[in-house]
This record gives sequence, C-alpha cells and structure tokens, in this order.
Amino acid sequence: MLCIRHLHRPLSRPLTTLLKLTRSNLEDTVISTPLPASHITRSLSTSVISGKVSSSIGFQAPSRPLHSTHSSHHEHPPDPSSEDETVRITYVLRDGTSRTIAGRTGDNAMYLAHKHDIEIEGACEASLACCTCHVYVDEDYCDLLEEPCEDEEDMLDMAPELQENSRLSCQIILEKKIDGIVVELPRITRNFYVDGHVPQPH
Repeated sequence: MLCIRHLHRPLSRPLTTLLKLTRSNLEDTVISTPLPASHITRSLSTSVISGKVSSSIGFQAPSRPLHSTHSSHHEHPPDPSSEDETVRITYVLRDGTSRTIAGRTGDNAMYLAHKHDIEIEGACEASLACCTCHVYVDEDYCDLLEEPCEDEEDMLDMAPELQENSRLSCQIILEKKIDGIVVELPRITRNFYVDGHVPQPH
C-alpha cells in the first residue's frame, strides 16, 4: 500500500521557497512495504497550474527479474504426449489426502496444480514476489532440485511454518530425474487473496 500525500496552495511565495516547504511537509508520507528503505527510490514532482503549486512524492521499489526457469506454458501446461516426457508429481493436500498428477517435462509445479484444481494460490504468478505457493518437498527429492535463488530464499523467509525442505512450487520445474516427486501443502499459508478467490488456469 502506498499513501501519497498531495499539497495544494496558492502561489503566494517564491517557487524555491515553496519547494523547500513541500519537501518538509511531505516527511509524513507513509509507505507500507516489506523492502528495506535503502532499496526504495523516492521522487518529488512539482507543477504550477493556474497560479497554484501542486507537489507529490512517489516511491518505487526495484522490480524483480523474471527467471527463465518458469514454464513457458503460462498457467496452462499441456498434457504429456509420451512416457518419455511424463513426470509424475504427488500433491499431499491439507486434509491429508493426496493426488498424483502426470505432468510434462518443463511444467511448473504451481501452474500444474492450478490446472488440476489443487489449492495453491500463487498470487504473484511466479514472479518471485510472494510466498503463497509455499510447499514442502519430500526429502528424497530435495537434492535433485536446483538450488533456490536469492529471491526465492527471500520470499521463503516470509512463509509461515518454514522448514528445511520448504520451496516455492512456482520454482519447481518438472524433469525426468524428479519423476515421482512428492510435495506437501503446508497447513497454513500467507494468502494475498481476501475474497475466497481460487486461481484458475488462463
């Protein structure tokens, strides 16, 4: 949430004086963000229209790069066409039941879950900006996955009930070497959707 406070006043003083006042009056601008203050860029803009000065201050967080490991089949991975490209993944649901899905090499485990109505949120759509697709990976498969990048580790730090085998499912790309992988949905998660929305494949 960004709160931008605007100032509107008659141009009764020199513009340079008003700019100094504007900067001091904007000190109470509020930012709510998980990023450190040192990572935020601040900008101040001032314009004069019809004898009035209008100033606003804005804040922008650095954008995170998208990673090429994401499935190219965005939220709609196709079914495997042969056994050679079939990778099976078992999702252990929050009620203790499990579902085994036949995915395709290159599929993204989060989008594959969405396709089969498995309740993994993924609010940021695999852009590494949230932890809502957090899962636990069976320890037999942890070492077969690529090491988490720094951005993934940063997001996992915000996940409830973090464990050593925690991963973001959006970063789990299916390969033959992990055929049979088991991932478990945590009992609780940090949801971004507040209206009961369930992600659907595009």
